[in-house]
Amino acid sequence: MRAETVGDPAPTLRRVLGPLDATCIVIGAIIGVGIFFTPSRVAAIAGSGQLALLAWAVGGAIALAGALTFAALGRAYHNAGGQYEVLRDAYGPGPAFVFVFCNATAVQGGAIAIIAVVCAQNLGIALAGAAPAEPAVTLIAALLIVGLSGANLAGVRCGAGIQNLTVFAKVATLLLIVALALPWQPSEPDATSPFTPVGLTPPPSGPLAFGGLIFAAIVPAFFAYGGWQHALWMAGEIRNAPRNVPLAIIVGVVIVVAVYLLANWAYLELLGHAALAASSTPAADAVGAAWPVLGRRLVAGAVAVSALGVLNAQLLSGPRLVYRMACDGRFFAAFGRISPRFGTPVAAIGLLGGVALILLGLLTVAQESVDRLLTGVVFIDGVFFLLTGLALLVLRARPGSRVRPPPSFGYPVVPLLFVAGEVGILLGAYLEPAGPRAALASTLWIGAGLGCYLLLFRGGAGRAGRAGPSEGA
Repeated sequence: MRAETVGDPAPTLRRVLGPLDATCIVIGAIIGVGIFFTPSRVAAIAGSGQLALLAWAVGGAIALAGALTFAALGRAYHNAGGQYEVLRDAYGPGPAFVFVFCNATAVQGGAIAIIAVVCAQNLGIALAGAAPAEPAVTLIAALLIVGLSGANLAGVRCGAGIQNLTVFAKVATLLLIVALALPWQPSEPDATSPFTPVGLTPPPSGPLAFGGLIFAAIVPAFFAYGGWQHALWMAGEIRNAPRNVPLAIIVGVVIVVAVYLLANWAYLELLGHAALAASSTPAADAVGAAWPVLGRRLVAGAVAVSALGVLNAQLLSGPRLVYRMACDGRFFAAFGRISPRFGTPVAAIGLLGGVALILLGLLTVAQESVDRLLTGVVFIDGVFFLLTGLALLVLRARPGSRVRPPPSFGYPVVPLLFVAGEVGILLGAYLEPAGPRAALASTLWIGAGLGCYLLLFRGGAGRAGRAGPSEGA
């Protein structure tokens, strides 16, 4: 079995993950804590249950277009950190470096810190009925980051095993909520709801107003769909990657879209639209409507498990981007080395875990300012999704490109739809109250990444000890 190599001689990344593992990576990276909280915001913006479901469906369609686009790229890029290679080949090493820099710091490092806190808080509620005090939450969150970093250092099969278990648990929990809603027949749910809907108005009339309403509601819905790109990052450890990576991306996104639509239908059945729109914890309130005593603790446990799965997905796949960039001679060579014992990129995993711990500490001492900085994450993510979608068009049009998107993926209509959807999502996010500030934070962070690239390569530091990996089979 051939795999990527670093140095001569050197240990290799091991292609030991099958299609089920790859699909679980996709599902686990997408289904985070958002589906347990975001539906209330979508419902409030949409103004009715039917429009809320339509917003989730349109967001799912954009996600599926993105999945098909990334699947086409996955048939040509089979190494670890495939998205880095896509951006490098399409736009050059500078934008690819900035992408990895932003992912390893603001996007993934920040997400790991915040999700670890959410996991710790909900773990306390599930086990003790109340969230722990802030120092305990920080300690538990830090232990989770260290523990999962260690598990992923111990081998890709260990990390993938944790991923598979958490995926089965979170999907089962969402399907349980759906099952609770099937026999549910509340009498006038909005009238008997314990919530007081504030500021809810009927949907505006007219085609332009209707379109604007759906457009605004899609923005928070779509943010719960991101994550299919993780399979492309893990391509260097997936068996028969040209087949299994695209298969995992498409199947994983289809499953998530179906589960999300069913879960939102269940929330509406159990709570009614007004109560859902007014709730800050829709999943807990929906289950609590059927099981008042155990419902909230059950959902808190589900949120903790789901958060754990997202944490693991970040620490499993994210370091492969750093590893690939180092193998390419665009980062320090130590991060492109594989552990002879475990077969994992130890330095790259340690880097991402360390960044997350630093941001966790900042989150503890300066909650408000860090939150402002991290609002730019959605813009950074959106910018690079957009650039990756365009890369398929750029590479296909370039003579001699190794990317050959098959007609079955709907080229060029599907990638164009995805790109248009991403432009709309970025515009919708900018129009949010915090949008201009988030866009500024994103611009500054991308500028910082570009500055680091110029510092490393104009000064020659980045090319020291270049590791030249061969292409994986």
